[in-house]
Amino acid sequence: MELFFSPLSCSLASRITMYEAGIDAAYTRVDGKTKTTSDGRNYLEINPRGQVPAIKISDGEILTENVSILEYLADLAPKAGLAPTGIERTRMRKWLAFVNSEVHVGAFSAIFSSTAPPEAKAYAIERAKKALAHVDKHLEGRDWLTNSFSIADVYLSVVGNWLQSTPIKLADFPNVAALQKRVFSRPAAGKAVAEELALYRAAA
Repeated sequence: MELFFSPLSCSLASRITMYEAGIDAAYTRVDGKTKTTSDGRNYLEINPRGQVPAIKISDGEILTENVSILEYLADLAPKAGLAPTGIERTRMRKWLAFVNSEVHVGAFSAIFSSTAPPEAKAYAIERAKKALAHVDKHLEGRDWLTNSFSIADVYLSVVGNWLQSTPIKLADFPNVAALQKRVFSRPAAGKAVAEELALYRAAA
């Protein structure tokens, strides 16, 4: 398996999940500006949309879209307990979808856009605050988004990590901050974050 990633982007959630699950993989860095890989390939020939993450599985198929990749990886190692079954699986998918649509794409895409007008950025910031407030309220008295640690917690923690580059303060959402701390304190997540932070800083 091969994971195509960019340091500290949403593909970090895939790396954390792989480490949690004990999945062996090659990790290939993608330059988001030039759309080339660290070994010189044209990334657009691998993923025409040019986004990360993407994974190349054993039969050569390229899988894309963060939410589906996370669930695919979790199911490769069911004993790792990264995705529940039954109604809890549906609840987990709800939170994966919420983080993806309301926070990651719905808000951060505009916040970090180089072409979005100031009005769009301001709207996106308020949208992110409302979404995070909703999650924060749900997490009152809970350790995790569902009844146990899952890939939904990983995804939320990775997206929440981007707040430090925005006017939004993670501290304003103490339950989200506490969940992120629990996730990043896990050995697999700590290893993944440290590795990608080093790569990010080296390229800065």
